[in-house]
Amino acid sequence: MKAILSTLTLSLLAVPAFAVDTTQTYNSGILVLLFVGFCALIIVAQLVPAVLALFGLTKEVAQNSRKTATEKN
Repeated sequence: MKAILSTLTLSLLAVPAFAVDTTQTYNSGILVLLFVGFCALIIVAQLVPAVLALFGLTKEVAQNSRKTATEKN
């Protein structure tokens, strides 16, 4: 009971943390944002074919396992 009360007291009386104002710390321009966006576009463009290949591979493995299961019966 003492632990619950002390936890409740500390959580209610704790001073909230103040976040940093990003307008003062972020001073990069639009070119930096465009560069980061272009890098993200490259990553996404490489992920799409990889995911499609993964789905195709798993589909092929599932079909082959079904074929071998029907051949055994």
